[in-house]
Amino acid sequence: MQKTGLFIGRFQPFHLGHLQTVKFALKQVQHLYIIVGSSQKSHEFKNPFTAGERIIMIRNTLNEEKIDPSRYLIIPIPDAIGHAVWTAYIDQTVPNYDVVYSNDRLTLQLFKEKGVRTIEAPLIDRPQFSATEVRKRIVEGGNWKALVPRSVARLIAPIIRKGRFDGLE
Repeated sequence: MQKTGLFIGRFQPFHLGHLQTVKFALKQVQHLYIIVGSSQKSHEFKNPFTAGERIIMIRNTLNEEKIDPSRYLIIPIPDAIGHAVWTAYIDQTVPNYDVVYSNDRLTLQLFKEKGVRTIEAPLIDRPQFSATEVRKRIVEGGNWKALVPRSVARLIAPIIRKGRFDGLE
């Protein structure tokens, strides 16, 4: 078993596919750093939720799933000017890690070039279980709740009622 892994994503929002990746990674590593990327962004269609909201989504979901909190740490990381700077910033922020989990091709490539083992996590029904699809359904009034954990739906519903998605495209 690998000691420590990184799971990198924007989690805009955290959905059932992300949860599956966390569970997949925790079967292979003793500890998982969950990196909330683009942490400085919010209130736009591609990034509607704040870093704090995304951290709460993840934490509440993992608590709901009874995943031991000593096995993971959620860390927000802002974007950087340039990919090499971004991976170096992660290295400065995260102590040590053995493997990187992601479904983003660029992220996987950047860490491969650094000599870090990468694993593309298996996806469940990718066209449906994607944050893009969740956001699209929210804006169009579709059934987005079927794509996210219950605790995430409970967090998002009042945000929608307050109008954050009004006018976002």
